[in-house]
Amino acid sequence: MTRLAVVGATGAVGSVMLEQLRERSFPAEEIVAFASARSAGRELDGGLVVQGLTDEAIHGFDLAIFSAGAAASREWAPRFARAGTVVVDNSSAWRMHDDVPLVVSEVNPYDLAWHDGIVANPNCSTMQMVVALKPLHDTAGIERLVVSTYQSVSGTGMKAIDELRRQARAVLDGEPLGEPRVYAHPIAFNVLPHAGSFADGDDHTDEERKLMSETRKILGDDAIRVSATCVRVPVFFGHSEAVNVQTRRPLEPGEARDLLAAAPGVTVLDDPASGLYPIATAAAAVNAPPGQHAPNASARRGRAAAATIDATDA
Repeated sequence: MTRLAVVGATGAVGSVMLEQLRERSFPAEEIVAFASARSAGRELDGGLVVQGLTDEAIHGFDLAIFSAGAAASREWAPRFARAGTVVVDNSSAWRMHDDVPLVVSEVNPYDLAWHDGIVANPNCSTMQMVVALKPLHDTAGIERLVVSTYQSVSGTGMKAIDELRRQARAVLDGEPLGEPRVYAHPIAFNVLPHAGSFADGDDHTDEERKLMSETRKILGDDAIRVSATCVRVPVFFGHSEAVNVQTRRPLEPGEARDLLAAAPGVTVLDDPASGLYPIATAAAAVNAPPGQHAPNASARRGRAAAATIDATDA
């Protein structure tokens, strides 16, 4: 039996991790919830009591799932690994390290074979996209991607969820919005072309850079050209993407549909006239498929396809 640590258990993603472990009856002898010192002693749903991170407390675990932010992962993931634990990290801390595999289970599980104690998983927008890209890349190769994302506020965390709720209520009640606390502008009933943060001298946000670099690493192909625009939208849960794919070899729309329908983790919803296509609320609903994809057959030149992709970001 497995002894499992969940680090960052009180955050938006960490709480969903614990919920999923319970719902799926994960075969762990013991699950221990870790978070910052200020959360130590807090009781969570399911009766778990939060532990603070100390060198003494982290020993004896088989597996640790991290979603505590990059700074905490840089400090504590190596400590868990040195103690003999396999770490699966959800932050950006280790993704682009050459000696750390970046893995999506439906896409490149074989890369787990060379981990040295730490395994990274990609940014949420990258993860849902590469599940759909994998069968297309294996069959026809990918030359170029043009990606537009429409990302929910849950990707930023609990404070962003609370801010959208507060601002939406204020607008509907005709009250002043007040100053935004999480984003540069109000998010309620708005669209912000600013998901992530801009580094000095860079016209792309870090979210856009993640889509570019992580996609190439996961698919094992540095030659793929990626253009990305990441947008924050006033949706609580569930990221959406519009992805235009240029393949290296001819790929007809019907073949692309068949490839996607047979791919693990993909549900094809493709009857627009009947209102059947991916939407964020369905992807984020309980028991929704991990990724919903709708190939668009409007591009018929043989080497281009378009898809709408929705998935829960947690």
